[in-house]
Amino acid sequence: MDGHILLSHALTVREGRVLLVASRYAGRTAPLWNLPGGRQERGELLAETALRELREETGLIGRVRELAYLSESYDPEGTHFVASIFSVDVEDGDARPGDDRIEDLAWVPLHEIGDYVTIPIVRDPLAAYVNGIHRERYRGVHDAGAVVRWP
Repeated sequence: MDGHILLSHALTVREGRVLLVASRYAGRTAPLWNLPGGRQERGELLAETALRELREETGLIGRVRELAYLSESYDPEGTHFVASIFSVDVEDGDARPGDDRIEDLAWVPLHEIGDYVTIPIVRDPLAAYVNGIHRERYRGVHDAGAVVRWP
């Protein structure tokens, strides 16, 4: 399947913890942990996608502070993924799983991100960014190391 998918995610940090969600995907036995986020809808700006996904997946209302970083990769089937990650401040709401794909959510200590997020193109730039190790604004790899299918 050749194609392009634009994704946008909300990076929310509170008291040394980052908000992660565990999502179910077809063909995967275990849920994948990631930042709240998903595919851009027609007519949406990427920042709007991040805020909508945050609200849908966690019930939280946020405000974009800045573009944290961008990542891109290809899955083994040839699909090109471009993900924009926005630093978001929470303005209102109580965190709770909000959509039928979300199994769980957690405020994870920054040093434990690698225990939850297993896909390198997601885990490595996220851990580097939130831990201040390297504030690169772009990460690209040819092999994402995983195939994720949406309904």
